[in-house]
Order: sequence, then C-alpha cells, then structure tokens
Amino acid sequence: MSSSDLKVVGVVGDPISHSLSPRLHSYWLKKYNIPGEYVPFHITKNELPGFIASIKGNNIMGLNLTVPHKESVITLIDEVDASAKKIGAINTIYFDDKNRTIGSNTDGHGFLKHLKSSSLAWRADNSSTAIIGAGGAARAAIVSLLDAGVPEIRLINRTQERAVNLAGTIDDIRIKVTSWDHREEALVGIKLLVNVTTLGMVGQPPLELSLDKLPKDATVYDIVYNPIETELIKQARARGNKTVDGLGMLLHQAAAAFKIWFGVDPEVDEGLRNHVLKAL
Repeated sequence: MSSSDLKVVGVVGDPISHSLSPRLHSYWLKKYNIPGEYVPFHITKNELPGFIASIKGNNIMGLNLTVPHKESVITLIDEVDASAKKIGAINTIYFDDKNRTIGSNTDGHGFLKHLKSSSLAWRADNSSTAIIGAGGAARAAIVSLLDAGVPEIRLINRTQERAVNLAGTIDDIRIKVTSWDHREEALVGIKLLVNVTTLGMVGQPPLELSLDKLPKDATVYDIVYNPIETELIKQARARGNKTVDGLGMLLHQAAAAFKIWFGVDPEVDEGLRNHVLKAL
C-alpha cells in the first residue's frame, strides 16, 4: 500500500496531548479494516489559518477541531453546514465532491444520542431541563434539546453575563437564565439536569450543588468523563436518580464524524468504551 492510499484524519487543538480521539478512532480504523491513520495536530491559534489552508494540498481527508479552535475555524473553510451554524462552532471538517472544505458539528448529535440510549424513559416533550454552564458544550446541548422539543431550559452559570449572552444568541423563549445563587431552586420540577462545565473534572474545582430539590425521577447527565464517576454522578446515583456519564457523548460525536469521513457507521459498544477508559 502506498502512502497515497492511506486515509489521514486527525484532531487539531492547543493543547492536544490529552485528547482521547486518536485512541478511539484508531480502534474503529482497525476494527473496520480501513487503511487510515488518526493524527493529533498541535496547532496554535496563529498557526491555524496556514494549517487549514494547507490541507487541500496533502493527504488529509478530514479533521476534528477541539479547544480553542471550534469557533475561529469558521471563517477559514469554504462552507458551514446547518448543524454548525446553529451551534456556532465546528468540530468536524470534511471535503465535498468539489474538494471544498465543509464544517459540521456532531457535538449536539452525540450529546442527544447518548442521552436517549442511556435513559430510555427520557422524553423531550415533558422534560424541563437545567443546564449548568454557558460555553461551547452548553450551546451544543441546548440547541440539540430545543430541536428535540424540550419545553423549558433553565440556564445557570457562575458568570451570569455569559449565560445571558448565550441565551441571547440562541434567541428562544424557552431559555430562562437563572442566577448562580438560585441554582438549587432551579432544580425544582425538572426532568433533566446537565453539567456542561469542567467543574468536577480532575484538576478542576468541584461543582458545588445540592440535589435536595431535584425530583427523584430526573436524569442527571455530566459531560465530564475524567473521572468517569464525578461527585455529581455519585450524589445523584445515591439518591436514586438515573445518571449519564460524559464518555458516551465523546464516543457518539466521534461516531458521527467517522461516518462522515469513511461512510461507515461505527458501533459504540462496551469494547470501545473499555478501550478508551484504559487511557484515563
């Protein structure tokens, strides 16, 4: 096999050494006998324009984008698809049949697919939701939930101005901004609680949140996956709530990108999950 036959995809970020994406995509490439390689690219903000411009002239057929490039890459590609426009960020780049670079976003898809597969009783149409966080992951989660038909989202962030700005850019009357001081009152009557911050992650401050006012039939979803069982997940499970950890979102958003590039819908199973967990 010549080097030109090798299908190269990868992930671009700064930093990038922590990314689990090479491990999980390499698992699928081997499983489905695809002659490809998934490469981590450490690219700084200043290097990004030149790097994106160069990919048409080499054997790279697709990319993932991670922090801090998901928004800044928007102006550097030929076209942004509907999913990325709604979310306001790109996490996947591919080429169309005219060799144009197309930006997409699979984060919202991954978030919602993992939620539905992990909490079979969850229904969007009766699921008032509390979202903690106002960054890019929050936007992806909110857009996917609104599209699914949730009746209300209570948006909570330590810096309220960021929450207000996020709600304003999405511009949907179902989003209600709640102050950090009233975060526990915002749990009353909801069916879904989602943490989309880094609070509770290894090396980060804890998420200080009492679940006393959370209904026992609510689902608790924490997108943090290191540790795989956060204090929020432990607290929720101890009181009988259904819990969803963050690793599945990573796996499902990656599966959607893999299908875009290779035309194969890869299986997200326990084998893959265990393979990725070994790296944590």
